[in-house]
Amino acid sequence: MSAELEQAARRAVEAATAAGATDAEAWSEGSRSREVRVHAGEVESLTEASGRGVGIRAWIGQRTGYAYGTDLSDSGLAALAEAAAGAARVADEDENSSAPDPSGEAIPEIEGLRDEAVAATETAEVIDLAKRIERAALDRDKRVSGVEEVVYVDEDGDAAIATSRGVSGSFGVSTAYSFLQAMATQDSEVQTGLGFGVGRSPGALNAEEIGAEAGDEASSMLGATKPESRSCPVVLSERVTASFAGFIGGALCADDVQRGRSPFADRLGDELASTAYVLADDGIDPDGLASAPFDGEGTPRERTPLIADGKLLAYLHDSYTARRGGARSTGNASRASYRSPPSVSTSNLVLAPGELSLEGLLERAGDGVCITEVAGLHSGVNPVTGRYSVGASGRAIRGGELAEPLREFTIAGDLLGTLAAVRAVGSESRWVPFGGSVRTAPMLVGEMAIGGA
Repeated sequence: MSAELEQAARRAVEAATAAGATDAEAWSEGSRSREVRVHAGEVESLTEASGRGVGIRAWIGQRTGYAYGTDLSDSGLAALAEAAAGAARVADEDENSSAPDPSGEAIPEIEGLRDEAVAATETAEVIDLAKRIERAALDRDKRVSGVEEVVYVDEDGDAAIATSRGVSGSFGVSTAYSFLQAMATQDSEVQTGLGFGVGRSPGALNAEEIGAEAGDEASSMLGATKPESRSCPVVLSERVTASFAGFIGGALCADDVQRGRSPFADRLGDELASTAYVLADDGIDPDGLASAPFDGEGTPRERTPLIADGKLLAYLHDSYTARRGGARSTGNASRASYRSPPSVSTSNLVLAPGELSLEGLLERAGDGVCITEVAGLHSGVNPVTGRYSVGASGRAIRGGELAEPLREFTIAGDLLGTLAAVRAVGSESRWVPFGGSVRTAPMLVGEMAIGGA
């Protein structure tokens, strides 16, 4: 399918220039996806979908227009090209609006982005996988009384780009993931726990591990109480660390930085973090679900160090923000699909692991709180100042070990202060797919404000 999509993109560019565009770009894609939802051992829903389409971005001088559609015939592409060029003619002029120039850098080869097992795996097999995940959660503890539902999703797709400035290419990629919410009951109390797994194909998902994670978390939270309000050391689980990393990555996207809507604005080169916190945006990690040989504008993906040795090293750019800021694109133009033009975004955020196990982090914390879940971090952080106050749950840390469960409390602080207070990052990292693609590990913060009883 890649060759067919690339050919369609080239024809779309030709149609756009014939329609009067001074420059043009076409992004085409096709995919097949499958979603299974299982509850109480039965299939609640099964959805299979496929589709393809193309989006055309046309420039006339310093005006830009966009149009998309699903008809890849010559007549369909011609109609889209006319629409994109027509939109450009009535758009406002923007001095930074122009087609991306070829970077001149080689497109990287990334092995393993597609696993043919996704297309080869029968639906009956992934249904069985989802049922085994549910059973693993229910069998974990007799207090695990149910599972809200198990969700399994996979996708196999191709994407291609062509531009009037000579950029062209295509690639294929596959993903598979599953998650569930288990419920544990004791007397009239109900607690929940999350389990998940991600990979390139169903074979990368371990049903027993995913189910056990949800069952263990749900049962471990039974009997939870509010902690005392205080400031103390905290250990953040990899899920919570991923949420913080996701917000930091978003705040380092140049669009927000240039608009002054980021606590990192005008801080390039400053020392603002602990040396234990080392973060990079890596668009070419073979295991990263957001990896690709090039971004949504055809610029080669790369690995961009963001924070290291305590210093802020870079912002993330697409061609527009790079032009506006006098920088170079870091290959971070992202597309939700062919239906929308690209905008700057993170690819895979990777937090460098440290040397301590989770047990080592807890021991170093001594007495404090282990945060396993936060609610609404992205909406609870001020995007300009970085201050946050969000709900949380977790476990007490006493004598360097996990103790009683805790719930209905808040954590508060500011992003830069939290970065400076990081004492250590754990050695056991994993990919977390919530709010982006993040590879992260548990993390010890020397002090954080806890609001409880």
